[in-house]
Amino acid sequence: MQSILGLRTALRSSIVRSVHTGFARRSAAYEGDGKTSVSILNQEAESGLLINSYSQLGFRLSNDMKVIGPMAIFPRSVLSWNVETHEDINEASLSLFTALEPKIDILVVGIGDQQTTPAFTRKLIEFMRKYRINVEVLNTEQACATFNFLNAEGRVVAAALIPPVSLRYNEDDMMRTHIASSRPFELDEK
Repeated sequence: MQSILGLRTALRSSIVRSVHTGFARRSAAYEGDGKTSVSILNQEAESGLLINSYSQLGFRLSNDMKVIGPMAIFPRSVLSWNVETHEDINEASLSLFTALEPKIDILVVGIGDQQTTPAFTRKLIEFMRKYRINVEVLNTEQACATFNFLNAEGRVVAAALIPPVSLRYNEDDMMRTHIASSRPFELDEK
């Protein structure tokens, strides 16, 4: 009797599994085998350069390169950008992005954590419009995320980024710092 119940349970679960995966295979929106997988963009080499983190000093890229100060980043390369604040952004500092071949589709400008005026943003947009380049002016946090997203999509994108003067912390950051400081000598085993 026990073996019959065990066989029945196994048969029922295999039927449920095959019905579920069979449905998933016929669905146009999902073509997997019923399992969920996660792909971390910053660990995929074909995505090009992505920005892993930023600080008041600069940026850390997906290839473990650290860039000190403002930077101009492209899908496969990075340069130091000679500005200190958003007030230094002008036609001369943006001329690099107009001379590129192939022409970029969009330039993401990260102005640190400073506030800009609509007149400043309009001036940048009008200058880049002459070269048929779209511009997004954002704070650095949003600009890093936007650049990563567009670059992972395969768009021809560039970003001009200024590190923020101050950083915002949340509870998750504080908890990670506390955990890391309570275990300073533990090694990750791989």
